[in-house]
Amino acid sequence: MSENIAESTFNETNLENGFLLLEFKNNSIEPQRFERDIDSTYIQLHFCIHGNAKFHFNNGAYTFDVLDQHSILLYNPQQKLPINLEIRPKSTLISLLISIKKFHSLFSKEAGYIPFLSDENINRKYYDDSVIKPTVLIVLQQLLNANINSSIRDLYIKGKIYELLSLHFQKDEAATGEYCPFLVDERDVAKIRKAKDIIIARMAEPPTLQELAHEVGLNLKKLKEGFKQIYGDTVYSFLFDYKMEHARKLLEGNQHNVNEVGLKVGYSTASHFIAAFKKKFGTTPKQYVLSLS
Repeated sequence: MSENIAESTFNETNLENGFLLLEFKNNSIEPQRFERDIDSTYIQLHFCIHGNAKFHFNNGAYTFDVLDQHSILLYNPQQKLPINLEIRPKSTLISLLISIKKFHSLFSKEAGYIPFLSDENINRKYYDDSVIKPTVLIVLQQLLNANINSSIRDLYIKGKIYELLSLHFQKDEAATGEYCPFLVDERDVAKIRKAKDIIIARMAEPPTLQELAHEVGLNLKKLKEGFKQIYGDTVYSFLFDYKMEHARKLLEGNQHNVNEVGLKVGYSTASHFIAAFKKKFGTTPKQYVLSLS
């Protein structure tokens, strides 16, 4: 599908079920808007080849920019992320919309074994903003400038998209093989899950990252990178969210007062616990308990 609006163009190529390519060119002097519903099972990859663009979420309540020669990866299984894109004048973007099932089938021979979609992180989102690699930029330009006979165009485009993905997710320019940002070495998955269990079990007095890495038998870099790949968050950010959810459930049980709940999740003073709870839920523990009545 293609569409022309004055000096702007939009092309959509349905590569296969769950796999779409979108191309935007705004050669005009006015910003152009593009909107499309996308369900929560899709990964979105947006490449700003030239110029810049802005994403709008929650009816404009939240926005972020896609800068010149930067790429954005978005995935949120908790909610839909409809595309509401403002394409600035003299800007060009290419976007890929890929179902999570299709994505993993490209990167893992064992597509059914996906740590990123395990029970622990099924509701976790993923976001990445990075500079487009020179090798990726070449492929993007080839896609934009493709002047291929229609009978083989789809095959050419699909081949270039596979090349694009393998280059984009490769760890570095000299690395060999494919790299999926959601899959860590399977030998380390059990160790990272053990790390998660340890910080939960000792939430009141968690170990330092270095102590945790030593205990599970990983170096610090592997622990931090692997934890974020599997659980979509840093170790301590994950622990904070878990502690607040645990505190909320304790308050709902009505068996402990605010001070006791704070101590159970690792806060030595009630004021620190109240501040943390309010940061997470937008209300104090006492107000939350009263709202349950």
